[in-house]
Amino acid sequence: MVASVWPPDTVKDVAESIGISQLDDSVAKVLALDIEYRIHEVIQEAMKFMRHAKRTILTVSDISHALRVLNVEPLYGYHAFRPVRFGESLLEQGQPPLYYLEDDDVEFDKVIHAPLPKVPRDISYSVHWLAIEGVQPAIPQNPSVSDTSVSSKKGFQVINNNSWTLSGPSTGVEVKHLVKHVISKELRLYFERINAAILDENNERLRLAALASLRLDSGLHQLLPYFVSLVAEKITHNLKNLFILNMMMQVTWALFDNPNLFIEPYLHQIIPSILTCLVAKRLGENAASQDHYALRDLSASLLGLICQRFGDVYHTLKPRITRTLLKAFLDNKKPFTTHYGAIIGLATMGKEVIRVLIMPNIKIYELLIKDDINSAELTFKKMEATKCLEALLNSLRLMSKDETPDETLETHETSSEAPETHEMQPKTSSDDKDDISSSKTRDILIEMVGELMTNKIIKEKDEKIVKTLLEMHHLGQIFH
Repeated sequence: MVASVWPPDTVKDVAESIGISQLDDSVAKVLALDIEYRIHEVIQEAMKFMRHAKRTILTVSDISHALRVLNVEPLYGYHAFRPVRFGESLLEQGQPPLYYLEDDDVEFDKVIHAPLPKVPRDISYSVHWLAIEGVQPAIPQNPSVSDTSVSSKKGFQVINNNSWTLSGPSTGVEVKHLVKHVISKELRLYFERINAAILDENNERLRLAALASLRLDSGLHQLLPYFVSLVAEKITHNLKNLFILNMMMQVTWALFDNPNLFIEPYLHQIIPSILTCLVAKRLGENAASQDHYALRDLSASLLGLICQRFGDVYHTLKPRITRTLLKAFLDNKKPFTTHYGAIIGLATMGKEVIRVLIMPNIKIYELLIKDDINSAELTFKKMEATKCLEALLNSLRLMSKDETPDETLETHETSSEAPETHEMQPKTSSDDKDDISSSKTRDILIEMVGELMTNKIIKEKDEKIVKTLLEMHHLGQIFH
């Protein structure tokens, strides 16, 4: 049997103290081994508490916590914060020394005549306002205004250029540096590969694969701010590169298509980039190139998607974008390219925006583009003005799409008398329906949208637009 550090004679002494006079030696050795194991177990648990408290000295409280964890009744009377000191006393020669706790002697007279300790206060809770609508109330629980001003003066000082700086280490101010957003090596490598793939003009297959990954991957939430910053940076510094601008818009669209990304907090960073590609004065190196119109169309569609998806959540989103586009559309000092982007951007906001904001301004806008369109020479300005006129025509098509004028008029018929209802119906079933270029119809259209747009509508023979405009003109006469 393995010898124990704990002597078996001590076990026999304890047994004799509780009335067990004859204890077998083998039993004493087994009990000594068990006592040694229990001591090691208690010390091991106590050292865990010691390390957790970042100490190097084992205290009584560590032993008590260890006993409580092991479901053993703790020691009573040993709760000092300092380690227990033992004294040594020699009994007889040849006998082991006797260890005892060093303790001061206390006389009974002093204990009896000593005053009673004060009764501790009961635990109570109270509440107070830290701030009310941003203003800190002047109550004893809050720091006073003088203390706050003194502490602020100690921490900062004003220098000549009206900036603020720390006054030095003597103020005791702790400066916390910005925390870096740490991403894994795999995500960093993925971001670099995607960045290289979408900017590779010679490998369309790789670009499509990168966009598909952005559209479907579910683990990109940590990289979302990096992609948003990438789009903003590339658009700001590459306004003359249509390829990069187009790819940045496709990357943005792919991020919006990804159902696993929470992109709402980044709308204020994304929308300016989209508006730049929509209403910028010049996109691309060659002003005569027509490729920038496709980029503006893509940006307008993306802007309409954002307003449709988040317009109900953020009530000021759509009005603010509409106000920005309308301001660009009505500014006659802006180039036609900016007007084109503003028109198609407003058209994506919905039929009501077209009816209220675009249509009433078509006739006035005609004065700005009429001379360039009627010019005999084929110039860049004529091409740009023609594109603006086509954009206005397309907006009218969107407004008249899926319109049912007969059903709209039936709602007015049911709310009035029969003879008056018959007079309210527009004469779309007469000769005007068979000939949309009749003089009466033409005069009405010119009054509403101007001569250039009327000629364009009649040339295209778009009956839906004509019917919608005639209905609006007729209803306008009724309600006026």
